[in-house]
Amino acid sequence: MLYQAYQAHTDIMVPVRAWAGLAIHAFAPSVGVSDNAVIKNLTAAYELIARAGLTHVRPPYGIDSVTVGNEEAAVHEEATLVTPFGTLLRFRKEIDTPQPRVLLIAPLSGHFATLLRNTVRTMLPEHDVYITDWHNARDAPVSAGRFGFDDYVDHIIRFLETIGPGAHIVAVCQPCVAALVAAAVMAQSANPAQPRSMTLMAGPIDCRVNPTKVNELATSKPMSWFEQNLIATVPLRYPGAFRRVYPGFVQLAAFMSMNIDRHVKAHKELYDNLVAGDLAKVAQTKAFYDEYFAVLDLTAEFYLETVKLVFQDYALAAGTLTFRGEKVETKAIRRTALFTVEGEKDDICAVGQTLAAQELCSSIRPYMKRHHMQPGVGHYGVFAGKKWESQIYPLLKNVILSSD
Repeated sequence: MLYQAYQAHTDIMVPVRAWAGLAIHAFAPSVGVSDNAVIKNLTAAYELIARAGLTHVRPPYGIDSVTVGNEEAAVHEEATLVTPFGTLLRFRKEIDTPQPRVLLIAPLSGHFATLLRNTVRTMLPEHDVYITDWHNARDAPVSAGRFGFDDYVDHIIRFLETIGPGAHIVAVCQPCVAALVAAAVMAQSANPAQPRSMTLMAGPIDCRVNPTKVNELATSKPMSWFEQNLIATVPLRYPGAFRRVYPGFVQLAAFMSMNIDRHVKAHKELYDNLVAGDLAKVAQTKAFYDEYFAVLDLTAEFYLETVKLVFQDYALAAGTLTFRGEKVETKAIRRTALFTVEGEKDDICAVGQTLAAQELCSSIRPYMKRHHMQPGVGHYGVFAGKKWESQIYPLLKNVILSSD
């Protein structure tokens, strides 16, 4: 009934939001012209009401061109491989110069891969960038089958094989564990497409290190609690009807509850900026929440297996993780350079959790391993923002170049 209750509330709010949108347009001729405080306050209030909802459709990446050297190059999104659960999306540039091929592995944790838009934009001028563009599970029919942790790893391997030998991987947040597993599995089977370098950014390789609120929540309840309270069934109106999912709106609620004061403050400031007519600040806040409120559902099996394997059993760090029935041996990785990145103020994946990969990959030679802890940034600052662009990315670029 969880999904049905959410859907009923959403349906009720549709006409309310539509009415607020019409009201905004009714006052539009006066906005920016009239000094009437009532009109300004009403318009700001209607704007917040009109925006009070979630979207379940991936926002556009919006990267039409980038500067390569001294020239502007057009960018085209190219679906290189498509499955019911994800697309290997390439940002193909109209240039003749070959560049290092990079698979950017996006989180599958309630938001679309467009959350890494800034990461893509930063890397694109100097790399041939592909991304794991995950689909909304409520759009995948039951006939498409299951999608669990092993299937996620399989997708990474298939994507690397499609890109071809010599590629690099950059995993952000939650998929760091799956990326490391994929690299190990490929090394164990001597797969020619195993990556030349592997960058793990703010990922939960070993959650026993400096546990955060996210980690404590995962260990505070038995698996039966997660299944009974957080798993829902997709309603009939969607292609994935009857599929069991962990809804994106539940994940968003969990994220927001961790920093509810910050989100309330942000919307209060949005209201004040709308009244004051500060369009630059309004646009910045809108852009963030347009992305933040775009949510996707996860398959129930992927969510539950991730909670169990990564956050409760610490299976990879403990050396007990298996893939398709075979034990995962991270020490099998020898040819792949390793770069781990953490943020000093990360309250989702604490300092030390990603660093653990360095010890697990014991067969990689010391000169092929590097770690960086970025001062002054939280979780999102590791892969987006000024410090990512000016301090973290140059290190990542050097790792890729030195191992390409």
